[in-house]
Amino acid sequence: MAFEQATIKIQNEPEFARLQQAIELAFLPDKAERFLKQLERKSVRVRDFDGVLTARALEDAAGSPKDFSATRLYQALPVSDQAQMREFYLSKLEGIDVALRHKFKKLYQYY
Repeated sequence: MAFEQATIKIQNEPEFARLQQAIELAFLPDKAERFLKQLERKSVRVRDFDGVLTARALEDAAGSPKDFSATRLYQALPVSDQAQMREFYLSKLEGIDVALRHKFKKLYQYY
């Protein structure tokens, strides 16, 4: 029998979906390099999701409207949704093209 991750129901679906969309936009192949450059300029490690939120990198990378706040959306989520959002973010950053990950290897390094 293979391992199967348990599914946890999203409690706050509208906010979760908006934040998920911003992450997906930031990691699109044509926008990922710009997103990583921004993290590099702001000295934020790519796996530091709280740092990414604080730096407003998702807003800038996704070209979101001025009233959009990834931090506010994230804070509106219950703890279980926040955990799933961090997991989603980490899965997206590991899906970036290998050549691009190598180019920004300092961002991907563990301390």
